[in-house]
Amino acid sequence: MHTSRFGSLGVQSAGASLKLRLLFLALLLSYGLLLAPFAGHMATRPTVVRLGYTPHPQLLKLTTADHGLLVAEAAVVKILFYYGTVIEKSLKNVIIRPEYLNMYRTVVTATQLDPYNQDAYYFAQAAFTWELGRVAEVNELLEESARWRAWDPWPPFYVGFNNAYFLKDYVKASQYMQLAAERSNNPLFAKLAARYFYESEQTDLGLTFLEAMIAQAKDKAVKHTYQVRRDALLAIAEIEEAIAAFRLRHGQSPAELKDLIANGFLGKVPVDPYGGTFYLDSQGRVRSTSKLANPNL
Repeated sequence: MHTSRFGSLGVQSAGASLKLRLLFLALLLSYGLLLAPFAGHMATRPTVVRLGYTPHPQLLKLTTADHGLLVAEAAVVKILFYYGTVIEKSLKNVIIRPEYLNMYRTVVTATQLDPYNQDAYYFAQAAFTWELGRVAEVNELLEESARWRAWDPWPPFYVGFNNAYFLKDYVKASQYMQLAAERSNNPLFAKLAARYFYESEQTDLGLTFLEAMIAQAKDKAVKHTYQVRRDALLAIAEIEEAIAAFRLRHGQSPAELKDLIANGFLGKVPVDPYGGTFYLDSQGRVRSTSKLANPNL
């Protein structure tokens, strides 16, 4: 009995179809197995985020003519968007090194195009003092802001705080804080101005400043930076209060933080929001292995 030509072709066609189906199922299964790890890699992969180049302010002044204010505002918005993206990525454990120098240059450009732009000054205070310690450079910008924005109490407030908290220059701090108090009639500023004439408790000063900054911060990334710093200082303040109580009872400072716990002055060592561990240095001051800096920035 002979198989017809068409019958033979039908068998071959059915076999080929089966092979294609099996191949498709194999590919589909492979795709499913690879999809999850690939998606995880894409979520955590290093991301390139660039601020971009900002021309020299003198060149922009010549080319923008009457649009300098808009260009300055656009520069500040670009910085805030860039920095916000960096903060967002760091919270997801994606490490991106911020272009601090480029950000600072852009801030300077914005303030030269528009010396009244408060957002540029506020961002400089938020990004370049706590994280980088570039207090002198920030104070130069803020002192310019205080001259241009003669009605605004916040620039002299920032300069006053920076001199007291970071530079320990209480004479200059009191002068600028007094100027802030005169412009605002704010009793808080007046109280701080008086306290700056003396060498005050640094943690309390920092908390006072940060609470004021959090209250008026509009940008979420900037506010988050201050909130983490405030939480760290609250933890330090708790330890310092326990140390003061220990000294009052024993007439001397504790050698280690565990002494505070053993004597009932501290329930447990507070958590450092920057991921470090608190300890007492050789002078008996509270320190942290993190140095109160974000490890991802």
